[in-house]
Amino acid sequence: MKYFVVFFFLILSATAFAQVIEPSQKVDGIIISNSTRQPLSSVNIININKVRGATTDAGGFFEIDVQLNDTLHITSLGFQSLRVRVTNDWIKNKSTKIQLTEKAIALEEVIIRPFNLTGYLEVDTKIIPVKENYRYSISGLTQGYEAGEYSPNAFGRVLGSIFNPADMLYNFFGNNPKELKKLKEMKKDNTVRNLLESKFDRETIAVLLGIDKNEIPEILQRCNYSESFIKTANDLQIMDAISGCYEEYKVLKKK
Repeated sequence: MKYFVVFFFLILSATAFAQVIEPSQKVDGIIISNSTRQPLSSVNIININKVRGATTDAGGFFEIDVQLNDTLHITSLGFQSLRVRVTNDWIKNKSTKIQLTEKAIALEEVIIRPFNLTGYLEVDTKIIPVKENYRYSISGLTQGYEAGEYSPNAFGRVLGSIFNPADMLYNFFGNNPKELKKLKEMKKDNTVRNLLESKFDRETIAVLLGIDKNEIPEILQRCNYSESFIKTANDLQIMDAISGCYEEYKVLKKK
């Protein structure tokens, strides 16, 4: 009986191992507009599970590496984002057609308020607000923290955020190690990097990390990045900022 139990567990282990190393395979598809039925070019497709990306060509065609049950996040300017799960039928047929729905965008009135400049440099330099960003470094670390305004307590806030168990930053980094590992994977795929470099909406980062995009500003504030950086940086810069903060968190946590 003992040998039978051992043999049974060996079979289960071998089966589980075979499932883990299941190779990726390519599937393709064509993305079209739901209203015009015309193919859409420059649509971005990211495999959330493997952090690999693809972009549609002029005919709306794309090809990407997947495994069964992977989730693809599809985005295009002016269209609603879409998540598609990789099914057995798709893998079997190798190709599919996906429709995107246009967004209904209401244009808001924009009021431009110019500075009332006098033409005198000495006076105008006092009228125009200037925001300075400061970086605070920690000995032994290659990177530091950024703050929007000078504050003598900035260094203490950094350590407090990292070591306070009740702090949101501590909980976020401690509870999402698997998702945060994707930050390194993002840098390996040029399609994903190029996509993030051109985006400013935080949507893709939020999807890959499994968080609400409204949480991203708070995370960066806890890492002491300035408000101006949080508002103006592209998604690639935001990704690098979170990644850098996470690496510093791991270093300080070990000490």
